[in-house]
Amino acid sequence: MTPLLNNLFGTPKPVIAMMHAGALPGRPRHDPAQNLEPTRDALARDLDALQKAGVDGLLFCNEADLPYRLRTGPETAAAMAALVGELRAGIHVPFGIDIVWDPAASLAVARATGACFVREVFTGTYESDLGLMQPAAEAHQQQAHQQQAHQQDVAVFANITPEFASPLGNRTTTERARGAVFRGVDAILITGPITGLPTDLAQLRAVKAAVPGTPVLASTGVTVGTIKRTLEAADGAIVGTHLKHDGVTWNPVDPVRAAAFMAAATRAKAEMAV
Repeated sequence: MTPLLNNLFGTPKPVIAMMHAGALPGRPRHDPAQNLEPTRDALARDLDALQKAGVDGLLFCNEADLPYRLRTGPETAAAMAALVGELRAGIHVPFGIDIVWDPAASLAVARATGACFVREVFTGTYESDLGLMQPAAEAHQQQAHQQQAHQQDVAVFANITPEFASPLGNRTTTERARGAVFRGVDAILITGPITGLPTDLAQLRAVKAAVPGTPVLASTGVTVGTIKRTLEAADGAIVGTHLKHDGVTWNPVDPVRAAAFMAAATRAKAEMAV
């Protein structure tokens, strides 16, 4: 058990569920004839289903803002902050923010909404479907953002194996994990190659051994059939696609699937506690 996760979520090995927002203003999939009400209402339904299922935390993300950008515009951060603000009174579990590929925007929205963590890529250089991704190129700025986050009790969950991307250079994943921890991130995330595909648990175990004392979570591809072995290897899990109707990322949360997943997660945690 890691004290950070227990302090944030009130339970060891938390299950954090994705809150995928529909396309936000300014992005190609957003309907300019619509205001934010349909997106807010869809998120409210997902929020209700996930909290009734018993998830330990939530992660708001602009997943539908395709094609993604390495720097989002102010309209994205403003829209996400507005959505979370409208839902805030009904959120009864800890929550985080992920503005895809933009750590500065994620931290800004987290601070504005009272989120307790962010998920993003904070370190390294990657070739990706979006071109060259180099969050470390703005090291001083990112360090300042992280310091501000810590001052405001926002934990930094750093993805060191981002989807749709490959690291440049010869350092191993464990070496990059050690570097990220040295720079002061609070937790390490290991993901599959794209959204919804499984995390490599062997890689996750190797990273856990390399950074003892730092939480390491599985961040993609967890299912009802894999949650037990995932929690045996990881300090927690982030799940999204598997909880949706028919297991499709863009669909609404399926209350039946979400309840079945959390029942399996609860059994797994109980068995590991014996």
